[in-house]
Amino acid sequence: MTQPDFATLVSRWFQQHARDLPWRAPDTSPWAILVSEVMLQQTPVVRVVPAWQAWLTRWPDPAALAADTPAEAIRMWGRLGYPRRAVRLRECAVAIVDRHGGRVPDRLEQLLALPGVGTYTARAVAAFAYGQRHPVVDTNVRRVVCRAVAGEPDAGPVTRPADLVATEELLPAEPAAAALASAAFMELGAVICTARSPRCTACPVESTCAWRASGQEAPTGPTRRPQRYAGTDRQVRGLLLKMLRETTGPVPHQRLDQVWTDDVQRARALAGLVQDGLVEPAGTDSFRLAGDGPSHPTADLTT
Repeated sequence: MTQPDFATLVSRWFQQHARDLPWRAPDTSPWAILVSEVMLQQTPVVRVVPAWQAWLTRWPDPAALAADTPAEAIRMWGRLGYPRRAVRLRECAVAIVDRHGGRVPDRLEQLLALPGVGTYTARAVAAFAYGQRHPVVDTNVRRVVCRAVAGEPDAGPVTRPADLVATEELLPAEPAAAALASAAFMELGAVICTARSPRCTACPVESTCAWRASGQEAPTGPTRRPQRYAGTDRQVRGLLLKMLRETTGPVPHQRLDQVWTDDVQRARALAGLVQDGLVEPAGTDSFRLAGDGPSHPTADLTT
């Protein structure tokens, strides 16, 4: 089978079986696609859909978000996880307004220069929002290419330059067809060529899959050890942020003390939130979400 045939088969499968996700609608704006890509990082689709819809109802374009405060972005982010993404997304909106007149740029180098936009996100926006030919490589795509082409059961946890090259070689020459193929590869890895329970008999390229032909089995263990949450600084940070999200303006230190009994761990978690730009001191003994008011750097982080 030639390489274009691989992309064609997967693209045809995608057109018939793709999930009906709102950011895939033909009239979805580049801004809405950018927001979806940021939200989907390390977060399941089922949790992202309502958050994405609420976010765009409130901030339908970069200018709307740029005009609001970081605190409101953090509040709207809710419990999606990794809340620094909310702050970076607002910083990205500010940069889009300042540098590009409020329009999400369509050139890859300009997308890469935006705050919080990395290699994957920039290529995804260029492909899915503007129909350009770029290899869009996430964990799912790496797994599909590694199995179908290289015959290996798992691609490993990190995207390498070789992964971009291998994926780009599979893309059709025509940009719109390449963008469609990029979405198709990703979908195939998400719903068919999964890490632990691949549904090979439903795969459009089963007959030519190098891994299938090799007879190797899928790995049985996790690709990486699940991270413990209970009792960690992540949990304490989440509890502190929850209290601050639910309060407008400063929250006294003594109220924050109530969310966790370990004084040292609580202070460490709070200091981390300040360092990450999610929380700021407000006076000598209070804190608030970043941007909820003028910052007062004299607050005590050690008590």
